[in-house]
Amino acid sequence: MSAVVQSIDTHAAAEQELTDGFHLIIDALKLNGLNTIYGVPGIPITDFGRMAQAEGIRVLSFRHEQAAGYAASIAGYLTKKPGVCLTVSAPGFLNGLTALAHATTNCFPMILISGSSEREIVDLQQGDYEEMDQLAIAKPLCKAAFRVLHAADIGIGLARAIRAAVSGRPGGVYLDLPAKLFGQVMNAEAGKKSLVKVIDAAPAQIPAPDSIKRALDVLKSAKKPLIILGKGAAYAQADDAVKALVETSGIPFLPMSMAKGLLPDTHPQCAGAARSTVLKDSDVVMLIGARLNWLLSHGKGKAWGSAPKKFIQIDIEPKEMDSNVEIVAPVVGDIGSCVTALLDGMGKSWQKASSDWTSAVTTKRDENIAKMAPKLMNNNSPMDYHGALGVLRTIIAERPDAMLVNEGANTLDLARGIVDMYQPRKRIDVGTWGIMGIGMGYCIAAAVETGKPVLAIEGDSAFGFSGMEVETICRYNLPVCIVVFNNDGIYRGTDVNPTGGPDVAPTVFVKGSRYDKMMEAFGGVGVNATSPDELKRAVNAAMDSGKPTLINAVIDPAAGSESGRIGNLNPQSVLSKKK
Repeated sequence: MSAVVQSIDTHAAAEQELTDGFHLIIDALKLNGLNTIYGVPGIPITDFGRMAQAEGIRVLSFRHEQAAGYAASIAGYLTKKPGVCLTVSAPGFLNGLTALAHATTNCFPMILISGSSEREIVDLQQGDYEEMDQLAIAKPLCKAAFRVLHAADIGIGLARAIRAAVSGRPGGVYLDLPAKLFGQVMNAEAGKKSLVKVIDAAPAQIPAPDSIKRALDVLKSAKKPLIILGKGAAYAQADDAVKALVETSGIPFLPMSMAKGLLPDTHPQCAGAARSTVLKDSDVVMLIGARLNWLLSHGKGKAWGSAPKKFIQIDIEPKEMDSNVEIVAPVVGDIGSCVTALLDGMGKSWQKASSDWTSAVTTKRDENIAKMAPKLMNNNSPMDYHGALGVLRTIIAERPDAMLVNEGANTLDLARGIVDMYQPRKRIDVGTWGIMGIGMGYCIAAAVETGKPVLAIEGDSAFGFSGMEVETICRYNLPVCIVVFNNDGIYRGTDVNPTGGPDVAPTVFVKGSRYDKMMEAFGGVGVNATSPDELKRAVNAAMDSGKPTLINAVIDPAAGSESGRIGNLNPQSVLSKKK
C-alpha cells in the first residue's frame, strides 16, 4: 500500500470517529423518540433541518413560526410527548414564543428550539446578526429554559428539556442553541456516550389516601353533584377510568370544550346542553383536570347561582387549589392515579346520584336540545351559523373518528355547543387563552400525528391569522378540509364608519371574499358554498377524497354577535360624544 493511500485511509478513519453538534442534536432527538420537527428554516438552523430529514426525522416547514409552534404544541397534547418547534434566532424565536406561552398556559408539552447569536457578542451588546438574549426573554413565558454551549452537553440539555416539558403539569420549554454549537466537533464515541435516553419522564403521582377519603365523604353528602371534565382529563388518556368513575357515580358531567368526547356528548349523563342549570343548581362539584378560571366564571358569581357549593378538585399541581374559591377536598396527583383511587374507594355498592337530580338535568337538557333542533335544519342562503353548523354536526356524527379543529368568535362559541363529539381528543380548539390563529398549525399537526382526516371550522377573522399555511397543507398533501365561515368581517360584516369617510369600519373585511381561491392557487380544491345543502355535499366530498380542500361558506353578514358569547368582556364607554 502506498504512503498516499495509507494517508487517505487514516484520514478517513479519523473523520469517521468524529461527530458534531448537528449530529448530536439529531441523535439525541431520535434516541428519545422525537421524530417530527415543525419549524421554519433559516440562519442558523437551515442545514440542521436538512440533515435531520436525511437522518429520518420528519421535518415540516411552515410559512410562519407561530403556526409551526401551534402545531408543535398540539402535537404534544395529542401524543403526551413534547412537540418540537425549530426556529431561527431573534425574530423567528419571538414568533415561536407566542405558541410556547400558549403551550405553557394550556399545559401542552412542547420544546421550542431556537438558534441564537454568539454569547460573547450578545453579552457585550456588540450588534451581532439578530442579536438577542433569547434565554432571558423566554424564561417568564415557559416552564423552563436552558442554553447549551458545549456539544458534550447536548444530551443532558435535551433530557432536561424533555423532563421539564412532560413531568408534573406539562408545559412549554425553551432550548437555546447558539450557532457555534452546531459546528462543534468531538470524538464520536464520547459523543454517543454523552447522549441521554430519558427514563420515566412523567412518573405517576399517587394521591394521598386521606385526600381520597375526604373527597368521597364530600361526594357522599351531595344532593346535586356535578362532575366537570377539563382538557387535563383528556390529555391524561385515562379514558376508561374516567368513564368508569362517571358511570359508577351516576353523576351528571359537564365537559369543557377539549374534553368533549371523553364520554360521548350523547351519553345519558352528559349535561352539556344544560350547562346553566347544573352550574347554578349543583351543590358539590368535582373538577377533573379542569381549572376554575374565566372559562368557568372563576367558580363564583351569577353563573354559579346562590346555592352553596363545595368543590372537589383533582389536579397534578398543588398550587392550583384555592386559586379562586375554597377547595374543600383537594386531590393532588396525576388524573389516572387519582381517578383509579377514587374508584377503588367507591367499591361495588356506591349510592348513585339521586334520580330527582339526574331527572331534572335530563329534562332540561332535552328541552334545550329540542329548542335548538329546528334552527339546525334550515337551508337558508346566505347561511346563518345554525344552518351551517347543523350539517357539520351531522358529518361529525357520521365520521366520529375525524379530527375537529375549531376557532373563531361566534364560529367557536356556537360550534362548541352544537357539534357533538363522540371520541376523546378529537376536538382541539383555542384553549385557555381563547386565542386566534391556532387553526392551520393544529390542522397540520393533527393530520401528521393521528393520520386521521381533519375538519377545520374557522371564522373568517381567525383564519386570517394563519391562512397562508394552506400552502403548507397542499405541499404535504394532507387530508384537511377547511370551512371558512365568511360573514365579511370580525363578529359581523355590517359595521359602518361613523364618520362617513372612505375607510371601512375596523371590523369589516372585503365584501364577497373568496377564500376558496387561495386553496386553488396552491393546487388544492376550492369550493364556494352558499347553502347548507351545498356545504354538506362539499365537506363530504372533501372528507371522502382526502384532498386538501377549502370551502368558502357564505354566511349572512348580519349573523353573529359582538365577541360571540363573551361580549361582556369588551369594555363599554358610558359617555356619549359631546356636541
